[in-house]
Amino acid sequence: MTDLWNDLLGCLDLAPCGPGTYEGRSQRLHYRRLFGGQLLAQFAGAAQLAAPGKGLKSLHTQFLREGRTGEPVRYETEVAQQGRTFTAIQLTARQEHGVVAVANASLHVWEEGPDRQTTDPVPVLPGPERSVELGLLPWESRASTDLDTAKSEPPEYELWTRIPDAPRALAPALLAYATDLTPIGTALRPVEGVIQADSGRAFASAVTSHTVWFHRPFASGDWLLLRQHSPLAAHGRCFGHGDVLTRDGTLLASYAQEALLRFTG
Repeated sequence: MTDLWNDLLGCLDLAPCGPGTYEGRSQRLHYRRLFGGQLLAQFAGAAQLAAPGKGLKSLHTQFLREGRTGEPVRYETEVAQQGRTFTAIQLTARQEHGVVAVANASLHVWEEGPDRQTTDPVPVLPGPERSVELGLLPWESRASTDLDTAKSEPPEYELWTRIPDAPRALAPALLAYATDLTPIGTALRPVEGVIQADSGRAFASAVTSHTVWFHRPFASGDWLLLRQHSPLAAHGRCFGHGDVLTRDGTLLASYAQEALLRFTG
């Protein structure tokens, strides 16, 4: 069985293959297509390589076509703006059959200044009896409520997850990876009798765009709360957003996702 954690770390070891161009191998997953979280994580890594000395501030990604598993991805970067404190980078992800995704990244030299946030209190971390297996997340996660439910539930979900210790430079990429997994499942919670395992039968889904904003620098190794809400599902699409908080309530990042959600019945 593949060691999913080390496999993911290997994917984030991007190799230079020309000016402003990097290549990363794909995860060794038994999955029908390239996982979007891998593309998010590799985009984050490529952006940081293209702008050394700055921290990733935001990553806006559009998924254009299905990526192929078992095939490397080449990342082309173009620095659109380079300033003393901010840098903007345009990125393109290619495989042999063409462009699979594009992204815009913004990076910033972290600055000192006033610090304010307004967020709801963080709940107590659930005990180990509330451990959840999400398949594509190769680390421990817990949740007080079930993501999949046969009855209609509110379109909200709180996932506690603990990314293992890793080099600090990889923290944004690993967090971006984690944010891609559960927004569609959150959007499905109000739909009675339908769960994620019904994909391909009761509904078809695919992420079309995903954005992550990084508010503060951070390191992996501690528990993080991914608090998400899906306020809308309409016209064959769903939308969701979330915040990433530490156990003491510090807001580290926010994210938003739009996806195809087309019901067949």
